[in-house]
Amino acid sequence: MNFKLRVWRQNGPDEAGQIARYEATNIPAEASFLEMLDIVNNGLEAEGEEPIAFEHDCREGICGSCGLMINGRPHGPGQGIATCQLYMRSFQDGDTIYIEPWRARAFPIIKDLVVDRSAFDQIIMAGGFISVNTGNAPDANAVPIPREDVELAMDAAACIGCGACVAACKNASAMLFVSAKVAHLGLLPQGQPERMRRAISMVEAMDAAGFGNCTNEDECEAECPKEISVSNIARMNRDYLRARLFSR
Repeated sequence: MNFKLRVWRQNGPDEAGQIARYEATNIPAEASFLEMLDIVNNGLEAEGEEPIAFEHDCREGICGSCGLMINGRPHGPGQGIATCQLYMRSFQDGDTIYIEPWRARAFPIIKDLVVDRSAFDQIIMAGGFISVNTGNAPDANAVPIPREDVELAMDAAACIGCGACVAACKNASAMLFVSAKVAHLGLLPQGQPERMRRAISMVEAMDAAGFGNCTNEDECEAECPKEISVSNIARMNRDYLRARLFSR
């Protein structure tokens, strides 16, 4: 398969970027999108050109580092997949493919397609943990938890922090990410002592990082590779409002 690539190239955060044109030739249909970029980079290096910088790690849809905007969609065509799980058979031979980084003030570009997502780390550090020292880990069945709560918590915990929700939102809101991190702890007994404080501190960290506000258009859920539900946002808003009320 052959493709025409239009790739965003930018040497650094303070330099101007532009779209560069490349040809991806003889790409196997079973190659993943990242493998296609590897093939293109091998060709660029063989010609003495600088390869395209893009982020990746596990290539199994687990780590969340591979986020790319592909033809205007976070992670490209497909439902419930990360970029590394996208295969070239999803495109037609001869297609023109536009590849860009996440676009958000809170995700400054480092180089080419790589963005700085440390703002997510700051949000997690603000409260995405349980600080109570409980000694040895209790047996899994020692604390009875309603099955519905367990399922909701596990669904929220599936968030891989890739940033697709931010990239999809016209306001670059991180509400889906933050609400997932608040929910998967706040739904379980172990997370109750710090539940209210967690909601306040993580929302404040989100605002301080420069993310936009949520306007409830649900693009985030539609593009999330783990299909995190926007119902978590409503749950977090309730916790946040209750926490603010009781703090007064």
